[in-house]
Amino acid sequence: MRIGVLTGGGDAPGLNAVIRAIVKHGVGHKGWRVLGIEDSFNGLFESPYGIQEMTLQSCSGLLSRGGTVLGTTNKGDPFAWGPDKVNMAPQIPKAMAELGLDGLIVIGGDGTQAIAQRLIDETGIKCVGVPKTIDNDLSATDRTFGFQSAVDVATEALDRLHTTAESHDRVIILEVMGRDAGHIALHAGIGGGADCIVIPEIPYDVDLLCAKIDARRAVGRFFTLIIVAEGAKPAGGKSGGYKRKHGKGVVRVGGPGPALAQAIAEKREVDVRVTVLGHLQRGGSPCPYDRVLSTRLGVGAVDLVEQGRWGEIAVLQNNEIVGVPIRDAIATYRLVDPEGEMMRTARAVGIEFGG
Repeated sequence: MRIGVLTGGGDAPGLNAVIRAIVKHGVGHKGWRVLGIEDSFNGLFESPYGIQEMTLQSCSGLLSRGGTVLGTTNKGDPFAWGPDKVNMAPQIPKAMAELGLDGLIVIGGDGTQAIAQRLIDETGIKCVGVPKTIDNDLSATDRTFGFQSAVDVATEALDRLHTTAESHDRVIILEVMGRDAGHIALHAGIGGGADCIVIPEIPYDVDLLCAKIDARRAVGRFFTLIIVAEGAKPAGGKSGGYKRKHGKGVVRVGGPGPALAQAIAEKREVDVRVTVLGHLQRGGSPCPYDRVLSTRLGVGAVDLVEQGRWGEIAVLQNNEIVGVPIRDAIATYRLVDPEGEMMRTARAVGIEFGG
């Protein structure tokens, strides 16, 4: 067996641990050859091909290493590649044939897995998936690797912001990732003692958040911690962030954190500060939980390949690694349930959601 492995979309702590597990199980136990495809699918149609031979020796140090040794991109759609949106997908079966690849293990989120499914449908290549998103919003799996590491970073940030907010009687807003789902904000908000949690699933009323600030000040708590997901927005409004051209590149301007800070400052005479964690949540070493989960998913992907279960993705369900069809896995997002147990827990300890 000769298998290609690639990482697509945004990076996440644990990608290298998945690669390591695939190589150790596939090469070390099965005697296969594993070729690493560089920069998502791009390595299969750019000339010359971006290929790494993955050996047991190349896995040294990967378990705790952040990022991905194969490189990744969220601009690697072979069906619409480059500025001219060229369809490079027909080149992929040709490249795989030239490289002698029997199939691909595709590590990525819903976008990358959607590309894999389309390649299966339109070109007939064989793929097995491994889910990756720090937002934990893939419905088919109970947990995605990288999520817990992101929560740990955000929770530590809240711990640190707590003392400085209290010292200066400030309202401090922490903006975290979560474009469509607020799982990071919810988990870190509970774990880090946030007073308010603002998530995409619940458009917020700034007056309710200001009322929480007032209530805390009335009992001598002159500071407030607010954690806000990047996809959060006010009721009837937009998140406040946008991108603009600058020089030869693009710069992200503003975001929900600064927008919320401005809204609060317009209504209350308080000192408001904003911290945007951004890519700190993606970088660095995976936490122990994510190292274990990544390893289990990598081994599970190899098992699916060995069993000929192409078109499936390895997921965690009821604490077991199982395979489900990629098509089903990407059909729906898992959003925060506004009436779920986690939300009830947060409200029970006095956390305000603004809606």
